[in-house]
Amino acid sequence: MSAAPRARRIGGGRGLVQLVGAGPGELGLLTVRGLRAIEAAEVIVADRLGARAVLDQLEAERGRPLDAEIVDVGKRPGHHAVPQEGIIALLVELARAGRRVVRLKGGDPYVFGRGGEELAACRTAGVDVEVVPGITSAIAVPAVAGIPLTHRGLATAFTVATGHDQIAELGGGRDHTVVLLMGVGTLANSATTLARGERGAGCPVAIVEDGYGAGQRVTIGTLGTIAVQAALRGVRSPAVVVVGDVVRLSPYAPVELAVDGHAVAVAHDPFTPLGGAASDPGAPQAGAIPEKGSR
Repeated sequence: MSAAPRARRIGGGRGLVQLVGAGPGELGLLTVRGLRAIEAAEVIVADRLGARAVLDQLEAERGRPLDAEIVDVGKRPGHHAVPQEGIIALLVELARAGRRVVRLKGGDPYVFGRGGEELAACRTAGVDVEVVPGITSAIAVPAVAGIPLTHRGLATAFTVATGHDQIAELGGGRDHTVVLLMGVGTLANSATTLARGERGAGCPVAIVEDGYGAGQRVTIGTLGTIAVQAALRGVRSPAVVVVGDVVRLSPYAPVELAVDGHAVAVAHDPFTPLGGAASDPGAPQAGAIPEKGSR
């Protein structure tokens, strides 16, 4: 890994900056367009989470280093090795020197990734720039724990926020899923705040640590218990917090919270007659939500 990139032109023609979403850190979830951008890059300016893991996996799969120069500008909680202004200045300098640059960001560039700021700055500087979307951890990480953000009969909407935001104004009940990114440090305050609203202290909560990583772990509780559970288990970042009834669908959910997702969906299907489908006498009654494992 290079400590600083060479600003000389490697390829001919006009420079380009591509803001590429690396996804949650699993090479298989990188988009084809993102992979092609990485393979064609002369310089890769990479974040720590998601992005670095994808580069490491790609090099291991190839059996050799990437051709591009890699500049690590990753941020850790409380420590930003390169400030955002410095990252933007670097992108502009490299592109003006005729370099093909990939700004590799964890998740999606437009989901708490400051991609909009980098896009605007490049355009203001007269630099060609494009965005390659990625799979945000807000969706991918709950999925690896078996948690859909919406589900017929349980949730019809979701909100993604950060644990650093003021969440007191987030309305809705348990049928409106809340996904918190970067929320471990403020978990106790977030849980207390959300419990004061319509969701209540009994609303299910899941914390998925290190999604798709070697340390992947799922902790499930309620808004009233999750802060204590997280402290006892030593929950650490990176982690995604999911709040709402969809958590009950996870195979990690304890028996007292778990529900059968198929039964819930069928019970709320407007095309299913009351009493279940005629061809299936054993189908659940409308409104019935049996506990997982009870059938």
